[in-house]
Amino acid sequence: MKPRVSFCAGVAAACFSAIAAGQEFESAFRGSPEHSQPVNDAAEEPFVGVTTDGSPVQGLYSIDGPEGESNATLVQAATEFLNSLTREQRDKVLFPVDSAEWRRWGNTRPYVRDGIGFDELTEGQRDRAFDMMRAALSAKGFATSRDIMRLNESLAELSGNRHLLSEWFYWLTIMGEPSDTQPWGWQIDGHHLIINYFVLGNRVVMSPVFMGSEPVFADGGAYRGTTALVAEREKAFALYASLTAQQREAALLAEHELPEPPGINFGRTSIEMGSDNAVLPYEGIRADSLSDEQRAILLGVIEAFITHNRESYADIRMRQIESHLDETHFAWNGWDASLGSEDLFFFRIQSPVVIIEFDHQGTIDIPGEPDDIPIRQHIHSIVRMPNGNDYGMEWLRQHYELFPH
Repeated sequence: MKPRVSFCAGVAAACFSAIAAGQEFESAFRGSPEHSQPVNDAAEEPFVGVTTDGSPVQGLYSIDGPEGESNATLVQAATEFLNSLTREQRDKVLFPVDSAEWRRWGNTRPYVRDGIGFDELTEGQRDRAFDMMRAALSAKGFATSRDIMRLNESLAELSGNRHLLSEWFYWLTIMGEPSDTQPWGWQIDGHHLIINYFVLGNRVVMSPVFMGSEPVFADGGAYRGTTALVAEREKAFALYASLTAQQREAALLAEHELPEPPGINFGRTSIEMGSDNAVLPYEGIRADSLSDEQRAILLGVIEAFITHNRESYADIRMRQIESHLDETHFAWNGWDASLGSEDLFFFRIQSPVVIIEFDHQGTIDIPGEPDDIPIRQHIHSIVRMPNGNDYGMEWLRQHYELFPH
C-alpha cells in the first residue's frame, strides 16, 4: 500500500479539536516521512456498509442482468487523462481497484490526501481530468462540482487561508485500470467535494458523494454570483412545508437522537468521513404515511441529489429507490420551531438503498459569521448506498465470486 498521511478519518473529534486549536496540517506535513502511515484510519476496518442494525440486508444489489448504457466514452476519457500524465504522476494516481484508498477521503480542509492535485497539473492535464468528470457526471453534476471548487476559492479570498483553500486543492485517484469489462473507478477528494465513482462494464455506483460549501453563494470576488446546492435545499424545505402538524411531529428527529457534534458548527450528520460502517436505525415518518403529492415531492428531493450522475444511470438509480419508497423514512430537525423558508434545518432520507443527509453548519472560515450557531452560508450533504454497496463493494464482491482474481 502506498504511504499516506491521514489525520482525520475515523477520528473526527480529534481532528476538529486540532482545527479549533489553530493547527494547520496540510502545508506542514505534506509528504513528511515521519507522518507517512495512517493514524487510526477507519478505512482499515473490514467494510460492512451503513446499516440499521450492523447487519446488511441481503439481495438488494445484483450484477445479474442488463443495467445501463456503455461506459466506453468514460473509459476513453479516463485513459486519455492517464496518458497525459508523466510516469511519476501516474504512479501517484493509480491504485488497485480493491484498495482501501477508496475509503480514505475527507471532507475537511486540513487533510493530507493521496492521488494528484489539480494544483499539480498543467492546464492541458486539467482539461483531460475535467473531460473524465464530464463523461461520468450529468451536466448538472459537473457544474455543481466545479461551482463547489470555485466557492472554495471564494472562501480563500474571504479568509486569506490560501495554504489550505483553493479552487485547485482537489485530488484525483483512479482505482484499477479503465476498462470496458473489468472493475475500476475514480475518486475526487477535497474540501466539500468527494465523489466515488465505481464502474463495472455497463454499471456504475456513484457513492458515497459528499457535496457542501462555505460560502453557499459568493457575494464578491472572482466568482461573484456562484452558488451551490440551492435547489436541493429548497426542495427539501418544500417537503417539510407540505407536512401537516401531525406529520411534522412524526418526522421530527429529537435532539437526543442526533449525533453529538464536537462543536455545533460541525453539524449533525452521521455518515460523513470515517463512517462507512455507521449503524443508523430508521427515524422519522415513513413514506407510506404521506399523500401521493407528498410522496412525489419526496422523490423530487431524492432526484435532486441523484441526478448529479448522468441521466441514464440516474434513471436506473431512481427506479431502484422508488421500488423501496414505502420503506423510505424522512426525518427532520430545525433550529427554530417556527421555520420559515430562510431558516436552518437538518434532514435525513433513508431507505434500504439510499441515505441522504443535509445540514447547515456554523462558519469555519468566513470572517464575521458566528461559529457557534448554523448559518445559511455553510452546508453539508452526503449521499450513500447503504447495506454494502458504497464504492461498488457489493458488486465487486459478486464479480470476484464469478471471476476469481
